[in-house]
Amino acid sequence: METKDTIQYKNDAFRKTFIGGKVMLTSGVQNDDNLDKVIQAVKSFDKFTEDNDPYQEHDFGKITINGEDYFWKIDYYENSNCKYGFSFEEGKADTAFRVLTIMLADEY
Repeated sequence: METKDTIQYKNDAFRKTFIGGKVMLTSGVQNDDNLDKVIQAVKSFDKFTEDNDPYQEHDFGKITINGEDYFWKIDYYENSNCKYGFSFEEGKADTAFRVLTIMLADEY
């Protein structure tokens, strides 16, 4: 099984660059006047705590832009078809396909 540090590293690398997975924006975010600021805030997010990152995988965050709350979340899949979820099992390398979803908090 991959270490938490490896999972965290891969999640951070994907979130900061949007390379190596798929990025999804909910309908509320797609047409948001703050879209550019939201994207930048997600990419630069570093406020991980026990409350928002209990497994230390850096796969969730909350940001606030101009008084509006947004969440972002990384989910794991077996491949880019996103049909089956990925499980971090013992002895299994982290080959997960990552999907980062950015949403308004009230869309969660």
